[in-house]
Amino acid sequence: MPAFFNIFIKFFVLLTPFFVLTVFLSLTRDDTPARRRQIAVRVTIAVLITTLVLFYFGGVIFDVFGITLDAFRIGAGSLLFLNAVALVSGKAAAPGDQVEGGDMSVVPLAIPITVGPATVGALLIFGAKEQTMGELLVGSGALIAAVLCVGVILYVATAIEKLLGRYGISILTKLTGLILAALSAQITFTGIKGFLG
Repeated sequence: MPAFFNIFIKFFVLLTPFFVLTVFLSLTRDDTPARRRQIAVRVTIAVLITTLVLFYFGGVIFDVFGITLDAFRIGAGSLLFLNAVALVSGKAAAPGDQVEGGDMSVVPLAIPITVGPATVGALLIFGAKEQTMGELLVGSGALIAAVLCVGVILYVATAIEKLLGRYGISILTKLTGLILAALSAQITFTGIKGFLG
């Protein structure tokens, strides 16, 4: 159980839920609460499918391209750190601020807002380093739980906006950035340590 909770927290932070919430509220500002809930469900399904594919096929991707896990850790950790700095400084990009025609639930909300390049890298690492079936099940269970939690946050976005206000959500986004910075450092240092033997 402690392992599940530990992995769950890491995945939850990786998905930067409060930054995603901020962008979600911005992109759906003209939609009704019912329409927002509908979009939230579609975002959750899209993120769930994307993250599970990345988690389970990380090892295969490394084998195909001949990339070592430690090299990828260093690269993904660096990307995560840049994301963390952007979140803390309030300069995180929100691509696709104007979405015309098309389904915003997949692009840009699911990809690349929720599952961006740094998150992709981290998921590949987490998936590739799990060895036993038990570890894979615990990891995928924690991942599903984290994605569903983000989905719930988006589902009740209107209520959260009324409760916390934009300022409160901004503070939570910056806190997420600080935790993400520590996580990125840990991934990078692990990669450097493994690379140097």
